[in-house]
Amino acid sequence: MPNYSPFPVIVWFRDDLRLSDHPALHAAAQSGAPLICLYVLDEESAPLRPPHGRPLGSASRWWLAQSLRRLNASFKVYGQSLVLRRGSAAHVIAALAQETGAAAVHWIESDIPGSAAVERDVTAALENIGVAARGFPSDLLVRPASLRNKEGRGLRVFTPFWRRILNLGDPPRPLPAPKAIAAGPKIAGDDLASWNLEPTHPDWAAGLRATWTPGEAAAQARLTDFLEGGIAGYSTQRDRPDRDATSKLSPHLRFGEISPRQVWHAANFAAARKPAIASDVGKFMSELGWREFSRHLLFDHPRLAEQNLQPSFDAFPWRRDAKALRAWQRGQTGYPIVDAGMRELWRTGIMHNRVRMVVASFLVKHLLIDWRDGETWFWDTLVDADPGSNPASWQWVAGSGADAAPYFRVFNPILQGEKFDPDGAYVAKWVPELAQLPAKLIHQPWEATPMELAAAEVTLGKTYPHPIVDHKAARERALAAYAKTRAG
Repeated sequence: MPNYSPFPVIVWFRDDLRLSDHPALHAAAQSGAPLICLYVLDEESAPLRPPHGRPLGSASRWWLAQSLRRLNASFKVYGQSLVLRRGSAAHVIAALAQETGAAAVHWIESDIPGSAAVERDVTAALENIGVAARGFPSDLLVRPASLRNKEGRGLRVFTPFWRRILNLGDPPRPLPAPKAIAAGPKIAGDDLASWNLEPTHPDWAAGLRATWTPGEAAAQARLTDFLEGGIAGYSTQRDRPDRDATSKLSPHLRFGEISPRQVWHAANFAAARKPAIASDVGKFMSELGWREFSRHLLFDHPRLAEQNLQPSFDAFPWRRDAKALRAWQRGQTGYPIVDAGMRELWRTGIMHNRVRMVVASFLVKHLLIDWRDGETWFWDTLVDADPGSNPASWQWVAGSGADAAPYFRVFNPILQGEKFDPDGAYVAKWVPELAQLPAKLIHQPWEATPMELAAAEVTLGKTYPHPIVDHKAARERALAAYAKTRAG
């Protein structure tokens, strides 16, 4: 039987904005103690501020606001509210514990270095006032400290990493949402609008609102729909940006509206029910593995977004070209597949994964602009900007990271477009000024005759830009720079 206590327990939410499979909430609810559910907007703790950490980007702030509203609505079903407070987590939580006479504080532990450092500060603050601090297993499938090589270091090649995780077997089964939550004392909190997480003047989030429904219920529904229908053919169709063939779960995972354990067990259950989709499920699960791999890299390399994992790249001759960077950011490079991806990102806060690789390669190899400039732009504009996946993926493309793409791989944006958007539907959607061009020309409009351009109402240099670099010349320049770096 639970040992009921009249003293409340504070459950501290962070990147785990859900009720189900939440071990900290589950244990607190099982105790029978009155609960205070708390979210702290912490932009003050030293480990979360530059140079050690960085605030959320603009698109992620928008998502956070929606997710907090939906989490609060979920608590209303239990007669509860989510308490919002702003400030240093250690100060806010210790003050709230004293204010309410709380007996304990529960949270899900993080393996992100900055967040883990804040946990230590919170624990110390609570110990000073005699309040129990209790962390619960993190949201990763396997904690980085428990997955080491013979030298005691983390693995830096994906395939053996993922094999090790698969060989460990299934992670614990997800926990259900609490059946009941004992009401805690009425606590004053901040008004969400006062945090200014959402844009107002100008309100650039219309495309995000049209594209996404944040929150736990939407995450569960998206996973169910994908596994019941969308996953068939995933292993062959996932590279097609012109098709709705991916799960679109990444922002939900980023904010913990759904856990990797929930995805793991639901996907394996679907494969068991329908053996024909087993290979698709396996490929889908490996994408979950890449997220895990990136978080493990971040654990071992806290400055993943700033420092090359391969020191030889520290001497790479990056170019400072504000005009070219701006053209890339705004989808005005003159390469249709690149521009389509960048405009999709600006409008929706997301970009198809295949196109992410193409636009990243274009920035770092065609334009020789530092991968960190691209990573920073993605951090601000992606709703799924993950502290591990975002920098790890950029370093992978640049060739400076773990398990990196070969330095000599320079994606040809024309061929990539023709291969993965063969009918030009993706480009036509996001670069509508080219929509009337035939598929054979839409990925290289400069090859169209004057008559064909006129028929499609395209004027190069006016309605659509000329390419800002020549592909062949840019490729040769990139290879020369990479060769010099490796030789040096």
